[in-house]
Order: sequence, then structure tokens, then C-alpha cells
Amino acid sequence: MSFEDEMRSAMATFVVEARELLQDMETGLLGLENDTDPEEAIGAIFRAAHTIKGSSGLFGLDHLVRFTHVLESVLDRLRNDEIAVSPELVGALLPCCDHLGRLMSAVEEGRLDEDPALAAEGVALHARLEPYLTDAAAPAPADDAPAPADTTTADAADTAAGQGAMHLSLRFGVDCLRSGMDPLSFIRYLSTLGEIRDVRVLDGLFPDAAAFDPESSYLDFEVTLETTADVASVSDVFEFVREDSEITVLAAGSPAADYATLVTGSGELAGAVAEVLVTSGALTPRALEEALAQAGSAVEVTGTAPAAPAAAAPAPDTQTPAAAAPAAVAGVPAQSRTGGTAAAQPPATAAKTVSAAAKTPAAKTAAPAGGQAAAGAAREARSIRVDALRLDRLIDVVGELVIAGAGAGLHATTNGDETLLASISELMRLVEEVRDSALQLRMVPIGTTFSRFQRVVRDVSADLGKDIALVISGGETEVDKALVEQIGDPLMHLVRNSMDHGIESAEVRAERGKPARGTLRLNAYHDSGSIVIEVTDDGGGIDPEKVLAKAVERGLVEAGASLSEQDIYQLIFEAGFSTAAQVSDLSGRGVGMDVVKRNVTALRGMIEVESKVGVGCTMRIRLPLTLAIIDGFLVGVGSASYVVPLDRVIECVELPPNSDLRDCMDLRGEVLPFIRLRSLFGIDGERPRRENVVVVEYAGMKVGLVVDALVGEFQTVIKPLGMLFGHVNGIGGATILGNGDVALIIDVSMLVRHYGERQAERDLVVAR
Repeated sequence: MSFEDEMRSAMATFVVEARELLQDMETGLLGLENDTDPEEAIGAIFRAAHTIKGSSGLFGLDHLVRFTHVLESVLDRLRNDEIAVSPELVGALLPCCDHLGRLMSAVEEGRLDEDPALAAEGVALHARLEPYLTDAAAPAPADDAPAPADTTTADAADTAAGQGAMHLSLRFGVDCLRSGMDPLSFIRYLSTLGEIRDVRVLDGLFPDAAAFDPESSYLDFEVTLETTADVASVSDVFEFVREDSEITVLAAGSPAADYATLVTGSGELAGAVAEVLVTSGALTPRALEEALAQAGSAVEVTGTAPAAPAAAAPAPDTQTPAAAAPAAVAGVPAQSRTGGTAAAQPPATAAKTVSAAAKTPAAKTAAPAGGQAAAGAAREARSIRVDALRLDRLIDVVGELVIAGAGAGLHATTNGDETLLASISELMRLVEEVRDSALQLRMVPIGTTFSRFQRVVRDVSADLGKDIALVISGGETEVDKALVEQIGDPLMHLVRNSMDHGIESAEVRAERGKPARGTLRLNAYHDSGSIVIEVTDDGGGIDPEKVLAKAVERGLVEAGASLSEQDIYQLIFEAGFSTAAQVSDLSGRGVGMDVVKRNVTALRGMIEVESKVGVGCTMRIRLPLTLAIIDGFLVGVGSASYVVPLDRVIECVELPPNSDLRDCMDLRGEVLPFIRLRSLFGIDGERPRRENVVVVEYAGMKVGLVVDALVGEFQTVIKPLGMLFGHVNGIGGATILGNGDVALIIDVSMLVRHYGERQAERDLVVAR
């Protein structure tokens, strides 16, 4: 893979992770107002913004760094209790998340330079944040200037210690390049925090040519940084490599003992590090020699200190009081490359070191072992990102494998080869495991989709002048990712419709004895092989009489027609149907509910409406768990084959004799209505003497399907019928049998609904 390809891959990963962080930020911000103890949430939001800022700097996206810096400054003041959580603050921060999302989209499209229109938008957003920044907070940097460091901290001592030239000793892990971390990118990013005065490369651990590994990191760096940032801010730059590296940050004015600890802990590089410290002007040769002598080290100090180091702090002496210049964030002891720890140093003066485990010098030339190997194994065991298109391709291949296996099984049965049948049976068992595993890869919790509606509810309720709370349950329910992507728009229509038409204003709710705050609920659960999604509000409900009157007015129903309540509710899904007295920006034009039904039907699902006037309404969507492969039950009617989803099948029984004049039967004392598939689909031919009934259940209703033959279980790869056959009722798709024939997949939900409608019509006739 070329360098350009690697950069594109890394950039794509950055965008994906940044979007996840933005989603976390938005979710955290939406929960702040109702959080009684928001400290943890504020910290998480700040860390997300800080990570986005740091990652943007690594890729040279300076405009992203500049915008996020101001956002980070506000969040830092919020974290330090300098400003309080308020609806106005959340309202100012949320658009910043949206703006970052648009900046990410531009980067994803390959536009790495700042877009003028987006830049103007960023300036306007910064203006909204200005009231939450003090004079001490950093303003938005100029376009041609590097982003300054955030100097606002809760610890004044850290700030004081950060003035002047810092010394950084960078020992990157041997595997940092393999992990996608370029040491030079971190060094370049330091320039956004100040001015890099000096960079020394130490190659003392570089191996011979025979032992050289081009994917390993062998170089160490000693850096002098002129900055006003505090030690913690500089150390945070290396957050992504802290597990495998040793990063030591010494503030200007640090005690000489801290420099001595750095030297003695550098192993074979001790002499080279001592020379760099002296020649860079960090301290005088005499001060370092005395500090090393006190530490019992025999390292020889070479090099000459510069005559007048520019802007350098006075060289610390061994007599410098520790309290005069605290060098580190509380009590993280320096760790040496040989495993030693500066235990003798008080926590207040120990150098800030970012290190997960000490490494011996040999670790740079040998394969990772011990702690590093364990860390590497832990990294490999973590989840990895897989392109959704690859998963889709895997599902397609598994589907073809299922079809091929069914064909091989059919030939083995025809030839009567028992040995081959046994082998194919074992093969199909393994194929089924592969199928289930492949499908499980595409299953995702629906809570991710639900959580996006927090922002929608907040914004829409503000536009409507209503106080509405969103309650989410069942977010852990898993569903096919392909289905989740397609159900978002229908849910959006239902949520907005419930908020606009369903939930009343505060005045009306008070008159009806309801709390001023309305409640909108999103719930999901599994039921009989389906995923059920409910959108429930505690509003005024749907008035059947009003809906029927509107339908008569529009000519959808004849005047005087008698319809069941469920039939009336289904009228709201007709194109152009609306009972809204006024047309708003959100709804009332009759556009949306028909789209909802069409999209849900396209997913082989159905919508149920449950409502009570004055109490509320529930829109219930039932969808299949997956759109790709299912277990089916193969049946025959005449020369045609049909597949019934196995999760719908309860049992199979023989059709009682003399059932020609009835469409129901006695099933152990229970009346079971049945549907003759031969009559329903107009299949010609003689009926067999013995017919069978496949008992299916959907949404709590049992119905029998009368068929000629029962073939048995069958792994079914669902193939869509296409737009030409989209109007066919009772058929949810097709599949290919082992012999190459096509079998249609029965849409049980539609057949059950068809029976329910027919039964309701008969009840009305009887009532008349």
C-alpha cells in the first residue's frame, strides 16, 4: 500500500471516529440539563472535544483545530465550575457539534482546506460562545496563526510551571508505526502549542542492517519547546501513544534532580541525553553533574552550555527549592527504560511521564515480549472496523452457499447416496453456523438510532413552544443494520407528527388535568421473530369520528359507511390525508404518513395504531429481524412451492374432512380460521385427497394456511421481487430452491391482516 493510500485510510478512520465522538458529545450535551451530577458527563464531553482537536492537528487540519479550541475553552470553564449549565449554553454548544459534523463531511470529501462559507459560519458560532469566555480565555485564533494552547486549568501551580522552555524526552514504542502513529506528526503538532526551539534525534539504539525492521520505531527525540501551556496540556498531546511509550515532560525551572532522573533512566542513551540537556541550555553542566552525583550515577556529562540561551529560564541548581517550580501533575513518578522508578522523588517534583510499562533498551531491536506482547495482544483482541459493503458481500456469498448446499442435498437424495447425504448434512450445519455468525455481524442495538431523536425532540419542542420529554426503552434490542438505516425516516415522521398533532400545548394539558410536560416514548422489543418499535405519546389521541368525517369529505369513504376502528385508523396513512386545522412547517400537509406506510411495507413490515381519545396514541411498527436469510418451512400447492418463515409456524395438522363449506376448524377446542392458498393465489389442478394446515401466528392472532404438501425446513435466501411485483399481496419475496426452481415467500403478516379485515367485514354484515 502506498503512502497516499495509507493516509487516505487513516483519514477515513479519523472521520469515522470523530463522528462517533461528535455523537457522544451531542448525547452528553442533551443530558446535561437534567443531570443532577453532571461532572462526569462534562468531563466526557471535554475529552471528546479535546480528542477531535488533537487528531485534527495530527492531520494538519488547522481550521478544525482553531474552531475546536474555542469550543474546548468553553467546556474547560464549564468543567472548572467557572460557568454553569444552562439551556442557553447547551443551545450554543449544540450547533457547534453540527458545524464540526459539516467540517468532517468536507474532509471526507477530500476538501482539506477551510471552506469560506463554513469559516463564516464558524465565526458566527464563536460569537455565540463569546459570553461564556472571559478575558483570560483564548479567543479564536487568526486564520494564519497556529492554534494556541488552552491555558485555563484548575491548578494554578501547573500554569506557573508551564511558563518558558519545556524539555520533552520522547521514547516512542517500538510498535507505534504499526499502530498507525507517526512520531513526527506528534512533534509537528507541538508547534500549535508554542515554538519548537530544538529537536535532537538519538539513534543510539538503531540496529544493524540485518536486524532492521522497517515497520519498527528506533529513533528517540529530545525536544525543547517554548510555550505558555501547562505540563498537563503538553502531556495530553501524546495521549494516543501513552500505552506503549515513555513521554517525559519537564517544565522550565524543574529541579535538577528531575533532569538527573531522566538521564539515569535513559539506559544506554544516558550520555547522549545528558549532552542534549547541557547544549540546549536546560541546565548547566555543573548543576547536572551535582544532581547525578547525588543520585549516585557515574554518567559523564559532556557538551558545552550555550552562552545565552534565548528566552530560556535560568538553569536550575541543585539547591532550587522543589516548591518554587513544581514540574509535574500530581505524583506520577518517572519510569526509566530499564524499569527503574524515581521512587525517591516526592510526588510534587517528579517529572510528568506518560508510560504504561518500562522497556529495556534491547526492546528496540528485538521482537516485543512480556508486557509489550501482552499489550499488543490486548489491542488485537479489541473490536475492529469493517466496511458495511464487505459485510453485505459476505451475506450474499453465504446466501449463495446456502443455495448451492441445498442443490447438493437434493442430488444426494435423488441418487440415494447415504454417505453423501451425511456429509452434506454436516456441511449444512456448518453453513448454518456461518450464516448465523455473518448475520450477527450486521446486528446493531437500535438504541443508537433512538438516541439521535433526543436532539430532534429538543429542537422541535422549542419550535412548537411545548415542553416535551423523550423516554427511551429497549435500546439494547438488536436489529439488522440494513433495516436500521431504512427505518430512520419513518420514525422521524412519526416522532414529529406525535409532537405536532399528538401532544397538546401546556394550556390545553392543564385544562385536561395533565402535567404541563408532555411525554414521548420510544420502545423496542422482540416478539415472535419480529422487531417491534413503538412511538407513544400522552397527547390527545386520534378521534375516529373526526378521521372518518375527513375521509368522507375527501371521498375516500362513502357517506354512511360503517368501518371498524382499525380500518378508520388506517385511513391516516392514505396519501394527502390530514386532519390538521392549520398547516405548519412540521406537518399538516398530508405528506409523510403515506410515506411511512410505504417504507415500512417495503421492509416486509406493518403498522398498527392503538389510540384512546384524551389519553394518547401508540404507533407500533412490526418488522422482520433481518432482511437477508431466514429459516423457512417449504410447502407445496399444486405445482408451485412456497416458503413460510419458520419463526411464524406453530404446528402442522391435517385438514379435517368435510371442510369445504367452512373456513375454520376445531383445533383442540379452539376455533382456528384458515386460508386456502390454492384459492387465494388462483392455482388450478386437482386437490389431493389429504390436505394439510400450517398453523401460523402473528401479533397474537393464529391462522391456518391450507396447503397440499409439507416438504420441511429450508434455509431461505430472500430475493426481492422488484418493483414490477411490488403490488402483489401476501408475497414477501422469493428464493431459489436446490433444483433451480423459484419458490415464493409467504408474507404471514399481510395474510393475517387480510383475514382480520375480511372477518371484520363479515361481523359488520352480521350486525346489520
